[in-house]
Amino acid sequence: MKKLLILSLFFLQEISSQKVEKDYPLSKKIEETSGLEIIDDLFVTHNDSGGQASLYYLSKEGKIIKTREIKSAVNKDWEDLTRDEEYIYISDMGNNFNNRKDLKIYKVPIDESSEEKTKIISFNYPEQDSFKINRNTIYDAEGLISIDDKLLIFTKNRANKITELYLIPKVPGNYDAKKIGTLKVNSIITGADYNKDLKLLALTSTIDFNEYYLITINDFSLEWKKNHKINMFKIPIGKTQVEAIKIITNKSFWITSEDESSSKHARLMKINLQL
Repeated sequence: MKKLLILSLFFLQEISSQKVEKDYPLSKKIEETSGLEIIDDLFVTHNDSGGQASLYYLSKEGKIIKTREIKSAVNKDWEDLTRDEEYIYISDMGNNFNNRKDLKIYKVPIDESSEEKTKIISFNYPEQDSFKINRNTIYDAEGLISIDDKLLIFTKNRANKITELYLIPKVPGNYDAKKIGTLKVNSIITGADYNKDLKLLALTSTIDFNEYYLITINDFSLEWKKNHKINMFKIPIGKTQVEAIKIITNKSFWITSEDESSSKHARLMKINLQL
């Protein structure tokens, strides 16, 4: 597949076009929620960097139903998770300081009774030639989706407010991630989800870490169009930190936000777009 630059049309929607339909507090055990999936009608999330190497299965109201320890895994900086029919993919790819050489994705069987062990997909960015500490690194990432037989990474570019897209296989091994394009999202990407039936890509993002946005791109696939229409909606929940999203329909999404102080809780919220 050729490396392509994606030229994108950009639209910012008004805050009034969004509605928070449901809002549930989460346990202090997951105050740094940083990924969201649905398995067997339960939400699944995990903590950000330094948390336990565990997945938390939640009810529809955000209550912890069970905790699943991921054996032989370490949560150095878990940033997102995605799934296909058989596996969960947990991205340990946070790279805030540009100096990590151990980026990886854990491949975990969905079936907890399976005797198959957790496997590792290791990767690097082949364009990166310096690992000196740099807070404006372009080799940090917080978004991961499963698409076709690949995993697609969305980088977190603080300086240029773009996201570069990198493909890696789902097969355990050690890979040079393949850059396939750029989306001009005018913001910093913090989470991702993809619905193959709707062909809908959803991203969460921020500009200044005070307000967060929901970005949607219709008809998204690995067969690039010249232009993608990027719709950007302000998430009307005040100052918080949003790093996880799950698509329900083309107008309905679940997100989680992190705990912003000791007196508050992380939250599970359903957002509806009034299109």
